[in-house]
Amino acid sequence: MATASPSVFLLMVNGQVESAQFPEYDDLYCKYCFVYGQDWAPTAGLEEGISQITSKSQDMRQALVWNFPIDVTFKSTNPYGWPQIVLSVYGPDVFGNDVVRGYGAVHVPFSPGRHKRTIPMFVPESTSKLQKFTSLCLDASSDLQAAPPTGDK
Repeated sequence: MATASPSVFLLMVNGQVESAQFPEYDDLYCKYCFVYGQDWAPTAGLEEGISQITSKSQDMRQALVWNFPIDVTFKSTNPYGWPQIVLSVYGPDVFGNDVVRGYGAVHVPFSPGRHKRTIPMFVPESTSKLQKFTSLCLDASSDLQAAPPTGDK
């Protein structure tokens, strides 16, 4: 009697990180990566990437537009640990060093089709009063914030 090998299913993710709104910042770029359970494995495409630097649009929205493509395929034998996309947005501080301006995550949609996701972006808060004071003096963000849309299609 032959032993049956476990069957697998494939999850194809393609789309883009369209844009973000960070009214207080300009010249930002985006990094993405996928996190997933131990039964999942990427079979094609890139599971992480980095975008170009973009400037705010000149219209009222002042959107930061990346149109950053994503294309990856995963395989698994189990839906446990369904993939999530993690986005991090970076930009220069007053000294020109890249610092995180926001981060967020969302699960890849469970159903097939066309989807648009908005990811709340959070900014780390300084842990000490000295760090808070220093960040205020350097005009850096020191409050936990959620920024409206950063989405993928």
